Amino acid sequence: MPVKYNVVERKNPLNKNATPKFYASAKADGEINLKAIAKEIAGGSTTVSDTDVLAVLNDLIKSIARHLNDGKIVKLDDFGSFRITLSSEGLETAEKVNSSAIKSSKIIFRPGQDLQDMLRNLKYEKYRK
Repeated sequence: MPVKYNVVERKNPLNKNATPKFYASAKADGEINLKAIAKEIAGGSTTVSDTDVLAVLNDLIKSIARHLNDGKIVKLDDFGSFRITLSSEGLETAEKVNSSAIKSSKIIFRPGQDLQDMLRNLKYEKYRK
């Protein structure tokens, strides 16, 4: 199934007087939650239930959070990796930088090879209202 996209108009934030341009923007086609994914995974197996799969996925999430909190990069092989990045205030000298300069943190996900291959092979379709 192709990924749907909308066309959106955007102004140039660096030049407010520039003529706006039009861009393709991905349009989500619904959502799927962890419970539904667990059911889907269990449906392909005769040995595990969706409850078992959901329990493992929930524990995976807790484990990822714990290791990220410890400052580790979490690599899930072909799936991809998670890491923490920081945004901080810029100060005049290195000595002035301490934890109070940190404004926010984010989790960055870098997809593994299978997901990167999927991205290269995507098909697209314009969204029709």
